[in-house]
Amino acid sequence: MMSRTKTFDCVKMKNRIQRELRQEYQARKTEFASYADFLNATADESEDIRRFREKVAKAKTATTE
Repeated sequence: MMSRTKTFDCVKMKNRIQRELRQEYQARKTEFASYADFLNATADESEDIRRFREKVAKAKTATTE
């Protein structure tokens, strides 16, 4: 079995995204009490992340009932 050539570097992508988030936070930090609040607010802006969080919440309640 031959391995496929990667077309991107996951570590570089993660570092780029984290750098961009830190830069955005620095520009908007007066709007938030903490970096965690900024991350949550940013995540809430994404429809995909909202759906994922709802799915996780449903799974949690299903296992605790």
